[in-house]
Amino acid sequence: MEDLKGKTIRGGLARILAQGTNFILRFVTLMILARLLDPDDFGLVGMVTAFTGALSLFRDFGLSSAAIQRATITEEQVTTLFWINLLVGVVLGIVALAMAPAIAALYHEPRLVGVTAALALGFVFNSAGAQHGSLLQRELRFTALAVINTVSLIAAGGVAIFAAKIGVGYWALVAMALVIPLSASIGSWVVSGWIPGMPHRRSGIHSMMRFGGILTMNSLVVYLSNNVDKVLVGWYWGVDALGIYGRAYQLVSIPIENLNSAAGEIAFPALCRIQDDAARLKSYFLKGYSLLLAITVPITITCALCADDLISVLLGPKWIAAVPTFRFLAPTILAFAIVNPMGWFIYSLGMAGRGLKMALVIAPVMVAGFMFGLPFGPQGVAFGYSAVMLLWIIPAIAWAVHGTILSVGEVLVTVSRPLAAGFVSSALAFGVGLASVQLVPLTRLVIQTSALLITYAVLLVFATGQKSLYLDILRGFKYQRNGKKRA
Repeated sequence: MEDLKGKTIRGGLARILAQGTNFILRFVTLMILARLLDPDDFGLVGMVTAFTGALSLFRDFGLSSAAIQRATITEEQVTTLFWINLLVGVVLGIVALAMAPAIAALYHEPRLVGVTAALALGFVFNSAGAQHGSLLQRELRFTALAVINTVSLIAAGGVAIFAAKIGVGYWALVAMALVIPLSASIGSWVVSGWIPGMPHRRSGIHSMMRFGGILTMNSLVVYLSNNVDKVLVGWYWGVDALGIYGRAYQLVSIPIENLNSAAGEIAFPALCRIQDDAARLKSYFLKGYSLLLAITVPITITCALCADDLISVLLGPKWIAAVPTFRFLAPTILAFAIVNPMGWFIYSLGMAGRGLKMALVIAPVMVAGFMFGLPFGPQGVAFGYSAVMLLWIIPAIAWAVHGTILSVGEVLVTVSRPLAAGFVSSALAFGVGLASVQLVPLTRLVIQTSALLITYAVLLVFATGQKSLYLDILRGFKYQRNGKKRA
């Protein structure tokens, strides 16, 4: 594809700016809702989303990723995939509705019947725009996707805050969960301009369905293992403990979801376009991987070092019990940033089976970690989660790159540079925090994070040899008047 590098870099910038905006929107919305609602409200919705979230993995049966991964795709194939997606969404909504009484009985909470029934609509909303979104990704229209995501968050946050202020309680969170997929699907239809026709029986989608099915199974295994913790905490410790654990988990998952989803949304289709060019594939992957890690390391350090101040500023004093859990969960931000990109790489090569095998190995280990920490409360579960994820890093890298153009050494060298800069800068930030202990939380947080970021940036650019990488990225924005890249 002509100018793949330029499109990817510019799209990446647009996505990063949008994710930064989304990051702020999510935090602001969370800060406001945390003050308008009680832990019990968050706990109620969290009990349901632990189950409906698993069903949501089937909303497009992996067919969006399969459509992106294919080098070429026909109009008949896209149309048929759309109708399959919509059918799957309707079926999932019916299944969720049927599960409502069982979920309420499990937690001995009758209010969950209505919550589950309402959230069932989200499956239809999601599936209606799945193929439209995949078309935008295939065309590398990342700016359009970024705008759609941002507008969806603004709409959902506004509805949720309004609903919370008028006193509807946990229904404000339900409304937010529905408005996001509804507005995103509407935006994808409008921007893509594609209107599906009638489905075709012989459109040649069998290989894509197989690829998508494996991806879906992979996602299901990963999701279940990542959400058993919430089910266990709610079952063993009750709704209040789940509310505390859920807010700490949400704060940690915001950077995980924002960074990894944004990077994956850009990297996966770009890597798929060059899957047959080994040299470019390796170069593009390692550069993108390095950039993601460079952003993730200081976020992880900030969450670990400044947990008290972050919880105080973002959620308020009534959530102070979430601090230990939040601090123990912080290492998962870095662990996912190191491991998840391995998935982009192997899936771009069509190696979905390997990803599923890796998920089937780590899943029971994660559950064992949760069970080990469960008697010690939410913070014990958080500790078990982080410990397992950190121990999984090296085996995951080795397994993912085995037999490919990448080596373990190349990946570890890429990881080591931001880690080295982060280690030094975190020591300085820790000292700054001790020196400013008498200040109010917001002031101390600003001073400590400023010291961390400035030191980290200087070390990363000048001491770890990353200057050329960032200069190369900047050159991706420069074009001659004829529209071609500079040499």
